Amino acid sequence: MGRSRRTIPEELLLLALDPTTGTTAQPQSLDLGLAGAQLVELALAGRIAPDGDRIAVVLPRPTGDPTLDSALELLRRRGSPVRAVHWIGGPRLGLRQTYLTHLERCGMVHAVAGQMCGVLPTTRYQATDTAISREIRARLDSAIRTGVPPDPRTAALAALAHAVGLGKHLYPGNEGRSSRSRLRDLIRHDPMGGLVAHAVMDVQNGVAAQPRRAPAAGPGRQAGTRAAAEPAAGVPAQPSRRGSMARVGAR
Repeated sequence: MGRSRRTIPEELLLLALDPTTGTTAQPQSLDLGLAGAQLVELALAGRIAPDGDRIAVVLPRPTGDPTLDSALELLRRRGSPVRAVHWIGGPRLGLRQTYLTHLERCGMVHAVAGQMCGVLPTTRYQATDTAISREIRARLDSAIRTGVPPDPRTAALAALAHAVGLGKHLYPGNEGRSSRSRLRDLIRHDPMGGLVAHAVMDVQNGVAAQPRRAPAAGPGRQAGTRAAAEPAAGVPAQPSRRGSMARVGAR
């Protein structure tokens, strides 16, 4: 995968990066969103595909992106499809920092060292080219304003932005209420993005370990977006393996 196009995890992180403070909005949920964004990017690259509410590897060939390939390899090692909510709910310690370091190595952000209370060392990140962030934001704004169905990448990005709670960061206050509502509605335009976004929200709501009955199919329902199933047989919890993805940086 070349560098001519930014990945969805990169774009999600750039959206969350506050240009004034150099910190990220919604840091806890953002880690979940980045894990979900990796799944969407791998699906768009043809490496994985939804199987109900599970994720199956259909082409284990590396993409060329080290952070994505680490996730792909971990999914491949599972041997059988894994529920998206279980994958995203795994330990994500350091995933946000992994992507910040990745963006720095790619030249999209630069680190600014500082101190908290004059004692504790801190690192903030500033975008090196604000035009990139403006272009990402403009795509979301256009989809919200025009009502024209966005391309799959923008739809998935919108779904993840809503899922991790970036709506209030991007469209604050009472004046942003209608935009936040339309941002949420964009979920329906990409089945994979919808599946992952709902999994992110389920993890935040504490229902990752609670099997649910699959609701009856209804008109207009998108397959695979909220269907529930029992935990995958033969897919034991493997925290150390999942957590290792968070420690993989760009090479």
